[in-house]
Amino acid sequence: MPELPKVYDPKKVEDKIYHLWQKSGFFNPDKLPKTKNRKQKIKNYCIVIPPPNITGSLHMGHALNATIQDILIRWRRLQGYKTLWLPGTDHASIATQNAVEKELKKEDKTRFDLGKEKFLERVWQWKIKYGSLILEQLKKLGCSLDWSRTRFTLDNGYAKAVETAFLHYYKKGWVYKGKRVVNWCLRCQTSLSDLEIEYKGEGGKLWYIRYPLKTKSLRLQAKSYIVVATTRPETMLGDTAVAVNSNDKRYKKLVGKEIILPLTNRQIPIIADKAVDLKFGTGAVKVTPAHDRVDYQIGRRHNLKILQVIDETGKIINVENYQGLKALEARERIVEDLASLGLIEKIEDYDHQVPVCYRCGTVIELIPSEQWFLRMDKLAKMAIKAAKLGQVRFFPKRWEKVYFDWLKNVEDWCISRQLWWGHKIPIKGENDVLDTWFSSALWPFATLGWPEKAKSLKLKAKNDLNRFYPADVLSTDRGIINLWVARMIFSGMEFMKRPPFKDVYIHATVLTKEGKRMSKSLGTGVDPINLIKKYGADATRFGIVWQVMGGQDIRFVEDNIVMGRKFCNKIWNASRFVLMSKPAQIHTDLDFLGSQGGFAQLRKITVADRRILKALEKTMELVDNDLESFRFGPASRKLYNFFWHDFCDIYIEKTKSQEDKKNTQRILLYVLLTSLKILHPFVPFITEEIYQKLPIKDKKKCLMVG
Repeated sequence: MPELPKVYDPKKVEDKIYHLWQKSGFFNPDKLPKTKNRKQKIKNYCIVIPPPNITGSLHMGHALNATIQDILIRWRRLQGYKTLWLPGTDHASIATQNAVEKELKKEDKTRFDLGKEKFLERVWQWKIKYGSLILEQLKKLGCSLDWSRTRFTLDNGYAKAVETAFLHYYKKGWVYKGKRVVNWCLRCQTSLSDLEIEYKGEGGKLWYIRYPLKTKSLRLQAKSYIVVATTRPETMLGDTAVAVNSNDKRYKKLVGKEIILPLTNRQIPIIADKAVDLKFGTGAVKVTPAHDRVDYQIGRRHNLKILQVIDETGKIINVENYQGLKALEARERIVEDLASLGLIEKIEDYDHQVPVCYRCGTVIELIPSEQWFLRMDKLAKMAIKAAKLGQVRFFPKRWEKVYFDWLKNVEDWCISRQLWWGHKIPIKGENDVLDTWFSSALWPFATLGWPEKAKSLKLKAKNDLNRFYPADVLSTDRGIINLWVARMIFSGMEFMKRPPFKDVYIHATVLTKEGKRMSKSLGTGVDPINLIKKYGADATRFGIVWQVMGGQDIRFVEDNIVMGRKFCNKIWNASRFVLMSKPAQIHTDLDFLGSQGGFAQLRKITVADRRILKALEKTMELVDNDLESFRFGPASRKLYNFFWHDFCDIYIEKTKSQEDKKNTQRILLYVLLTSLKILHPFVPFITEEIYQKLPIKDKKKCLMVG
């Protein structure tokens, strides 16, 4: 009988074991062993991985989410399910184009120097070189994905799915082109949806500007003005009204009157609208429908003109005295000119939130732009209904509110982007590409063969779409509940007539130990690959999920990974003891021991024997219940307590003085094997390595199939 080395070294084990798993073919549901009981109905179980961007590398959020998904897949695989964990990557239009443009900048070139065709060739070269990096890193973590089914959101089959979806909406009249005020990234030179912008705090100024009331002489008289407060004086060039709150008694007599817009001499009205914040500034605000989302809505309600004064490059247009100036340059000039006219009443320091591009961090401008939109009213109702009927369940349930709040107030979705890399909008003469989230919204079924396999659903053909749609679980981050989760749900309802998954698990966010977001650029990020190199994949996995206790955030500390390593060493040492205490010539059929009444037939079973068997059975039941409800931290702690305390500290010590060594050896081996099985989803490498050394009759090829 082979012995375990004295010390467990993950560096000597992990690559070898992963190779064993891949060679076995058991990541592929079609190659899993057949059940012994032919009458037993085979159950399918599916998770589609949230596709990481091809620009990405593994970070702690990825590591947590991937570990969670792998635990679920390995747990169900051990239970005899035909499990599919489907891998793939997203083309990530903005992020990828941004990455390649940065590479070009090092060569003092831009994409325009190359031209569209050559630039796209360069992007594909970049994708081939770097696009699979994160998938290779997932292997280091031990993820049991079916690599034979790997998909990419720009592969031919997927592109067909995206085109089919767009044309489906187009024919229904749900896709339309129109000019709206949109978020515009000056660096990426593309529109963005509201969900693709972030906000950063910025110390700025609040300017109080006097807008003269219109008089017969059109001259500024004492007190013949209304004061408005603004953080962006440059946009006043496009004002088409001043607004006050409908309930503000201070300005009731002024509503309906006109003012002379400073620096332009245009006459604009004073209007009343409930959207105006009574507490902001003076309670009177400038209305620039072309460059502010709230102002745009006010303008629609009051039929105001949309006057664009900032273009796609961030420069002033349509105003002669400031033509061609960058917005911030124009701001300085405008403030100086207003001051010289005596129209600045006061200036205050003001901290506010500035919208920035979620990919490159550039400040966003709101500008009128001709874009493609998808009508959201009916799609939103579908998604709301699916969750209210319980067809989709959120864990923890509190995240359901985020989902409902967005869908109940959602506006039509701007789905076009002014980029070169992505899915081209399938309309003749259209050069724009589709929003990345439009294509990724189809992920749960496009990856399984839709639309080609959709017809065979009626025939009950045994293809992936029929077998694995809908998926059982989606595990993802709270930040993309609306960006992605909601959009997948209404896409599934529209194209597949049912939601794309049954349960949505929103995992915790991994923060620094100080409670701040991790950032590679700021040096506060933790690289999971470095942890794996230092402590091993199992220690990293166990240490990460240890803190998942149902809270919204995790403050990461490396001590938990150290604890995971110590636990792995405990598993190893206990296994060495069991193997060393058993004569090599004895082979045990542990299926018999685990069968009903099996242990009752053992002679002289002791109180200690009964206690450990009862504790093992109880632990198995509790861990199953925890995993059914996505309680990963509590499950890991129950496993830890049982193995370290009940098995090692108590039972193994008791066995050293028990008389019936043969019975003891059989029970020791049974408890060890069963412990390895329930531990395997959490710490797969070490459990598989030990399993390969166990002297078991008719042993299966891999522990991961039980």
